[in-house]
Amino acid sequence: MPDALPELQLIVLPGAHAAGVAVSLDILRAAATLAPGLTLPAPRWRVLSPDGGDIELAGGLRCPTTPMAEADTEVGIPVVPGLATESPDALECRLAQPDARAVGDDLARRLARGLPVAATCSSVFLLRDSGALAGRSVTTTWWLAQHLRRTAPGCRVDADRIVCVDGALVTAGAAMAQVDLMLHLLRGHGAALADAVARVLLLDARTAQSAYTLPALLANGDALVRRLVQRIEETLPRPPAVSALAEAFAMSPRTLSRRVRDATGQGPSALIQAVRLSRARRLLETTRMSIDQVAAAVGYEDATALRRLVRRRTGATPTRFRAQAEPR
Repeated sequence: MPDALPELQLIVLPGAHAAGVAVSLDILRAAATLAPGLTLPAPRWRVLSPDGGDIELAGGLRCPTTPMAEADTEVGIPVVPGLATESPDALECRLAQPDARAVGDDLARRLARGLPVAATCSSVFLLRDSGALAGRSVTTTWWLAQHLRRTAPGCRVDADRIVCVDGALVTAGAAMAQVDLMLHLLRGHGAALADAVARVLLLDARTAQSAYTLPALLANGDALVRRLVQRIEETLPRPPAVSALAEAFAMSPRTLSRRVRDATGQGPSALIQAVRLSRARRLLETTRMSIDQVAAAVGYEDATALRRLVRRRTGATPTRFRAQAEPR
């Protein structure tokens, strides 16, 4: 039988995503139930917080925890689910609170000693202010990725990745990428255990966040990008060229490109493609239109270009979204 993986230490802060905490515990319990039948070691875990006690999660649910001081940091792997915040400004306010700073400092100290650390979604930012992200490749929730790029220029942010591994640091994307993170950690017990848990709980394998991106949320409060997305959506299937968009908003193409890149991390052409992809996916999932008809509806002459866009941005084919939408 393989050696047991180190204890997984789920670190819960007030306001953490309730679903992220709950799904972590469900996955661990399922793994503990299935492990003996696979002759694999069952995972060990505990739920921690800076001071212990009942922690209120987002939505008002509560979670009992043990003080972090009682955990052996030498043998455990800290796992931090995302924090529920609705904007970059709200996230910054939450990160400035003493409990968040204390957890961030603890995670940074572990990383500096080469000990493993795992964080999902907005909790990746806990490591930013200590400088622990410098020189590392990370992912985070796609809608906060550009904010992380701006505020932690020393790290490489790959917003398309759902799980990113850089040495001892493992990061995951949007809040429910906690599922993917937990399955990744379980593979340390053996792929058979992670695969069994995924089958029992009906957890699909995912590799990219692109398929879930909502263009309107890429604006992160930027009024210009929000208006651009609206203009592009209104003009489909014939969206204006970048030069025409710049003229419509009374600026040069270079200024438009800079403003869009500052807000979203990508240029105007990529924003247009994101709007097209979002509309195409919605049509595939909610209508009986053929793939050729969907392609025409988002401005392509045939389905080949749409297939290329979907494959490039999601790693899938258009029929994947059609299959998900059709009744079984």
